[in-house]
Amino acid sequence: MEDPVANIYQSVASEEPFFRLVDEFYAGVEKDPILRPLYPDDLSHSKQLLALFLLQRFGGRTTYSQERGHPRMRARHMPFKIGVAERDAWVKHMGNALDKVTEFSPFRAALDFYFQDFATFMINQP
Repeated sequence: MEDPVANIYQSVASEEPFFRLVDEFYAGVEKDPILRPLYPDDLSHSKQLLALFLLQRFGGRTTYSQERGHPRMRARHMPFKIGVAERDAWVKHMGNALDKVTEFSPFRAALDFYFQDFATFMINQP
């Protein structure tokens, strides 16, 4: 079975849209009363990590794993209370970010499914 998001980087052919996606996503997070308390005051490191993770997950450079090891995303997020409200807010802001970065438009259905599934996997609270 082919992974529908594993080769998006090759089609986008640039890292810039990934960094723009992350900037747009965090612009929403910064104003969100549910998500903002989960993040540090300075979002720079969080932005960098998300961009590197997405680049790697979607077929680009593997800097994320080279610097941090296996992504272990659920374990890395376990210290944070993530329930349905947090999941829904995260998905909303990622969807809004995808709306603004048109390079991802051809992959929107696969990305929506991926991000919804990913965010649901992060839930660790009732």
